Amino acid sequence: QVQLVESGGGLVQAGGSLRLSCAASGRTFSPYGIGWFRQAPGKDREFVAGISRSDSSTDFVDSVKGRFTISRDNAKNTVYLQMNSLKPEDTAVYYCAARRGWAVGTLPPEYDYWGQGTQVTVSS
Repeated sequence: QVQLVESGGGLVQAGGSLRLSCAASGRTFSPYGIGWFRQAPGKDREFVAGISRSDSSTDFVDSVKGRFTISRDNAKNTVYLQMNSLKPEDTAVYYCAARRGWAVGTLPPEYDYWGQGTQVTVSS
């Protein structure tokens, strides 16, 4: 069992930045690929970014490419989502999730463990 806890969300003006953290506990972190998803009110959960277990590949939804980066520190059992140039449409609850397997997963059913989420609100 892997427990995931997100932090770093908050209220920011458009154009600002936030760094989300996903801290894992319970099992060795390194065998898991990590994804970030977000869900806005009335919308489906959407893949935002992911990083493979080997740290060799990353993937991003088109709408955040060039603005968001993802990284992991296996020694700290933590994955980071750096979000720059934030837009009001980035407003959502952001979730991190862990999955077994080598590739970056982009669909929620591919993930085995989920955090509780952290709210990100971008004002215009």
